[in-house]
Formats: sequence, C-alpha cells, structure tokens
Amino acid sequence: MTQKATARVLDAVLQGQVLSDAEARSLVDWTNLPPLLSTATQLRDQVHQNRISYSRKVFIPLTQLCRDVCHYCTFAQPPRPGQKAYLTRDEILAIARAGTEAGCHEALFTLGDKPERRYKVAARELAELGHETTISYLAEMAELVLKETGLLPHANPGVLTAEEIALLRRVSVSQGIMLESVSARLGERGGAHYGSPDKRPEVRLETIRLAGELKVPFTSGILIGIGETRLERIESLLALRALHQQYGHIQEIIVQNFRAKPGTKMANAQEPDLDDLLWTLAVARVIFGGTMNIQAPPNLSPGVYQQLVSAGLNDWGGVSPVTPDHVNPEARWPHLQELAERTAETGKVVVERLAVYPSYVLAASQWQDQQLLTPLLQSSDSEGYARTSDWSPGAQAELPAEELELITQTQGKVLEHVSADVQMIIGKALAAEPVREAEVVRLFQARGADFVAVCRAADTLRQRVNGDVVSYAVNRNINYTNICYFKCQFCAFSKGKLSENLRGTPYDLGLDEVVRRAQEAWARGATEVCMQGGIHPEYTGETYLNICRAIKAALPEMHIHAFSPLEVWQGAQTLGLSLHDFLVQLKEAGLSTLPGTAAEILDDEVRATLCPDKIKTDQWLEVIEEAHKVGLRTTSTVMYGHIEQPVHWARHLLRVKGLQERTGGITEFVPLPFVHMEAPMYWKGRARKGPTFREAVLMHAVARLVLYPHITNIQVSWVKMGRKGIQAVLQAGANDLGGTLMNESITRAAGGEMGQELPPEQMEEIIYEIGRIPLQRTTLYRPVPEERRLASFAAPELQPIVLTPAKRYTRPQVQTTVH
Repeated sequence: MTQKATARVLDAVLQGQVLSDAEARSLVDWTNLPPLLSTATQLRDQVHQNRISYSRKVFIPLTQLCRDVCHYCTFAQPPRPGQKAYLTRDEILAIARAGTEAGCHEALFTLGDKPERRYKVAARELAELGHETTISYLAEMAELVLKETGLLPHANPGVLTAEEIALLRRVSVSQGIMLESVSARLGERGGAHYGSPDKRPEVRLETIRLAGELKVPFTSGILIGIGETRLERIESLLALRALHQQYGHIQEIIVQNFRAKPGTKMANAQEPDLDDLLWTLAVARVIFGGTMNIQAPPNLSPGVYQQLVSAGLNDWGGVSPVTPDHVNPEARWPHLQELAERTAETGKVVVERLAVYPSYVLAASQWQDQQLLTPLLQSSDSEGYARTSDWSPGAQAELPAEELELITQTQGKVLEHVSADVQMIIGKALAAEPVREAEVVRLFQARGADFVAVCRAADTLRQRVNGDVVSYAVNRNINYTNICYFKCQFCAFSKGKLSENLRGTPYDLGLDEVVRRAQEAWARGATEVCMQGGIHPEYTGETYLNICRAIKAALPEMHIHAFSPLEVWQGAQTLGLSLHDFLVQLKEAGLSTLPGTAAEILDDEVRATLCPDKIKTDQWLEVIEEAHKVGLRTTSTVMYGHIEQPVHWARHLLRVKGLQERTGGITEFVPLPFVHMEAPMYWKGRARKGPTFREAVLMHAVARLVLYPHITNIQVSWVKMGRKGIQAVLQAGANDLGGTLMNESITRAAGGEMGQELPPEQMEEIIYEIGRIPLQRTTLYRPVPEERRLASFAAPELQPIVLTPAKRYTRPQVQTTVH
C-alpha cells in the first residue's frame, strides 16, 4: 500500500473505522513518524482525555526459578545452595505490608514458569509448603495477601491450564502473560527463545484464549528488539486483537522495549532506538483504537516521557515505591512525584488505577469472583480508579492535600493544559446554554487542571449570583421516629421489624416532645424546624397533619420545613387522597416548605438496588412538582457516592434542572455525600466508602454550572464535609452552609463524627476565615429579624432529649396508588 493510501487509512481510523488486518500490515512500510504519532494521540485523547494512569504496587517475586532459558532474562535464576527456592509466607506478608503502608493497592506476583518440572529442589520445597505445584502455592499466597493486607493481587505466572486460570481467578483480580512475539523463529537455535518451551507462541496464545473464556481481565503485550521484524510485531498485535475481539478480556497492551543485560547471551544485542519504540506504540494504538489501554514501562525509557505520551500511550504500568523491578533490576522506578511532574509537562495528569482497569471494575460482577467484589468496590472511586486517600464523608480525617491545594492555592494563577472540551463545556455553562448528559459526565471526570477549571468556573458563577455572602439558617432537626417499614440499603437510621438492627433504640416521639423541642429551638433563635422521620407503619396522613397543627398552635411564627416526598406520597395513600389535595391540607395545617430529600439518585437503574421499595424517579418528581403547584417551595438533594456512576449524577442534575425550569419552586440544591460507616449496604460489601473528596467538591461545582441560572443556591452539608471541607467547597461554587441543626441524628447514625450542632458563632467563624460575609437567613433566603439573630448567639445548652420508646406495632394495609 502506498504512503498516500495509508494516510487515508489513518484518517479513516480517526473517524472510528477499525483497521482490517491487511490495512494494519500495510503500516510496516510507514516511515513518516509525525502523522502516525498524531493519529495515535488523537485516538487516545478521544477516550482517555488528559489522563495517564498507573498502578501503585509491590512486586512479589514468589520464585525466581524457571524451566525456561530466555537469553535476555536476568530474573530467572538457577537454584543456589543455602537459599530457598520460594519466598515464605512471612516474607511475602512483609513485602505486602510495606506496600500497604506506602499506599499501594496492587500486589504483583511474578515468578518463573513451572520450575518444579525442571528442578527437584522446587518440587521438594513445594511439598514442604504443602503444595504440588507452584500455581497452587501462588493461589494460597495471593489469597493470604488479599485477606491480611487488602492489596489486590495480580498474577503473572506464565503458561496456564484452564484449571489453573480458574484457581487464580478466585484470588486475583487480574492475570497476565506477555505474548512477546508470534515469531516461531525466535524459538529456533540462536533465537531469543531457544530452549524455552513456554515461549512457543501457540501455547501463550492458548493461555490468553482460555483466560478469555473464563472472563479474566488480562494483561498482555509484546517485547520488541529481540530479533523480530516489524511485520512480526504487527502480526503479534493482530493475534492479540483477534482474541480481544472474541472475548473482550484484554485490559491492556504493553509495548516493552528490550534492554540488554550483562551476563546474558544477548548482552551485546542492539536495543531498539526511541523512534522504533514510538513507531510500535503508535501502531499498537492505531490497531487497537482509542479504547484499549496501551502501556510502556517508564523505567525502561527514562527521560523521554513526553515522546512516549506523544505516541498514544495512556498508562505507565505498575510503579512501586517499595520494591525494585525484579525483571529489570538495573532500571529504577521513577519516583511517583517525578512521574507526576514529567507527565504534567506533557499536558496530562497521572491518575492512580487498580490492578484491574476501570471499565472492568465498573463491570466487576461479570469479570470477578464473588469474593473479590467487595475489596475491589471499596478500593475504587465512582469511575473505577483507585481511592487514594482515607477521607470519607462524615469522618474526622485529613483532607487530601493534592485536591485541597488545587482548590485553595491556585487562585489567580494562570491555568495551563485545560482540555479543550472542558473549556467548551464551561463556556456553555457560563453562558447559561443547555449542556448535554455526556458533557455533564465529562465535567464530573475532571482531574488536574480540568478540575481546577471547573471549580474556578463554578466560583465565578457563585460570585455572579450570590456575591461574597455565605448564608446559613438557625434551625432544629426533629426526627420524630426512626421506625420505618421501607428497606433502603443505605440507611442506618431507620429501625423496624425488618431493619438491620443497627445502633440506636427504636423510638416514636409523642407530640408533646415534638412541640417542646420546637419551643426550645425558638428560644435559641431558630426560625425553622426541619422534620422528617422513618415511614412508621401506623402513621397516616393525619399524623403529619397533626404534627403541623401542634407546632403552629404553640409557635405561629415558626417555619415548618417538613416531610420528604416519600412521606407525602405515603400520607396521601393512607388517606385515599390525591397528592394535590393532601398537599393543600398540609399547607392549611401549617406546612411552609418541603425538603427535597428521598431523592437519592433520580435514576431508576440505581434505585432498583439502592431503595427498591421506595418511590420511583417519576413519583419523586411528581410530588415536588405538585407541591410547587399548590404554592409550597422545596429544596432538592442528591445522595451520592455508593453504587452509582457519574452518568447517574448527570441524569439527576438534568432532571432537577428540568423540573425547576417548569416550576421555579426549588430554593436550593443540596449535595449529600453518602456516609458509609454504618450503612447496611456497606457492611454487606455492596457500596463504596462514599465519594472521594474530589468527587464531593465536583458535585457542588458541577451542580452550580449545570443548574445556572435556574437554581441560585448551592448548599454544603457541614455534618458530612467538616470545617476544612466546607471552606474548600465554598471556593468551588457553594454559597450556603445549611442549618445549625441542633439535633443532627441521621448522619450520626450512619457513623458521622462531626457532631449534632454547628452554632452561629462557629458558622460565621468558618465564613470569615475565607474572607466571605456571613448572613443568617430564613428558609426562603431572606434576612432574619434582628431579634432572631440576637437570640441565636450564646444560646443556652439544649435540654436532654426524650426518645419516646416505640410500642409494638402492626403495619396496616394501605392503598398502592395515589389518585
């Protein structure tokens, strides 16, 4: 094929066409490197954006005995008198624990191929360890490391049978074998693989095929510069592509450049030069397209990171802060800070991944053994990358320094390397133009300079809409019962016959205690009582009406902000009323506004698992819209960081925005990060540890951008974000601190550690510290009377609360539809 014809092929690839095998082979004669590299980088950026991933790992060389004699290898060593053939359990755990302390997530087990078939010492030592084969011992050690340290094992043991792959699948999240080359010539006398039966291409391809059949996320790749031709490299890549097209299991392609090592038969062989490596990387990207993860080990090509990135790679592979590269001991790992800095110079940002790549994490139920689902889920963020800090909502933990610095210490600095698509989406949001679901998802994926750009843009809109005023309300939470017959998987507050029996005693407050708490709140300067509870099986709509009437009779000026859409729905059901008629009755009884809680994620795909018996998305929207029609304003919320993904956040925001465009009745948007510590679904191993700090900040920032100009107040939850987290979010689009609460119990029941009350003195201190102006407000965002403000400062201590014990109950039959 001519260069001109090949150029047309490259153009077609950029338009989404998959290269045929013949077209791929035509690249062997392509000599004009720049357009090939340009095609590769564009393909990469279409999918991987500005990210270059890596895995923070420890390298565990289970054994360096091997029955093969590859002529470039220094990893494989013959038995040595007085030295053990295998690492012991204690040695393995010591390496793994050092990795855990250094923040690693992956334990990479590497070893020689079936040494027991060549060396009697290996067979004898295995027998002493209670095993017949190296693979059996590997499986036991992988499981040990997983259970004792939480590191996720990746197994790289060479050629395997189906039974061995299945055994390792139970204890490792991914496996791998380098194809190296399909060239049979390399196994002939004088070739790099002569005398190495496990390097025969057909047996390695069969291992990779079997891994596909068994649904194992798999790593493979090619080794260049060991005597193969460029055409043979392409044939090797095509063989891997064919298997991936059939099974979808190859998670990465490694392009590893041969390094000559003293003491080997190939010590004087010529290494591939940089252009040869770049050509191969780019060809691999073009053959596999934008989606595949293409890797080149950075320690094998020091000082040329920018060139490697320009060839279309999107992954640096495993990098260890603890152990050397035992396969290439002469090539030190780059320091992780150095790796981040050199990558940033290319306009990219390093992102830590797990031993299994994000797309396979997000589809873990298809690709993992049941016992691996929980450790994988709880090690990952919403996109399937690694969680890189101990911070979780509600916990008294240090905020991640990197994201905190990006938010607070880049103000006023010129931003470089912001992705063009992120700039475009931000421009649309600032101009109040509609943004599409995919564009909202892209904002939620922002990292590095993109993250800073999103936060800055949100803060710009905050300044435009709210100025430097940060508002808050003095209110009291009154949760009148924690008895609930719904079985929401995230809730650690509710109790009932079918509850998870978590901490706390079932209670059902009498009206006298509800009124007493409201009166005490008024005496302490409150303008609002916020009331919600479990769905008690004996509650009817009349219960909610009576609560409103009792408070209004005692405190006519108190604003009643009460009853989630679920409570309204249930109340209307029990009275046989339409939503409209019940809401009218609530308003007449004294209800002032509704909290837009019980929203969780407004997407039924998520709700089917998260809260399967709760109202559905359309029903939640119906209650809120009907409330607006009868003159009741509402808030809106999202509860995020459990099982959902950014696409669900995007759908949620756009549905809330659509509702507000129709009615204008929403006063604020309140992101509520999932507090995991006592949540039933977390204890069952079915939820993440809440959002990461970056995700929590972005939820506020992206909400400001997407909801502008329709919802003008973005609130941050102090019980979930803590003091420093509040201040960070206030610099990323939020303008409101919510209420002082006085008796916060729902987050506390879930394990929150931020306390029950944040009094006005502390609210204003937090606000003043970042140079903003505090404003005590009413529920409807009006300034409070001076009398209320004065009463709220230096308020007396709260009297002990009374929790009326719940009596035995039976759940009455109720209607299942609302008229």
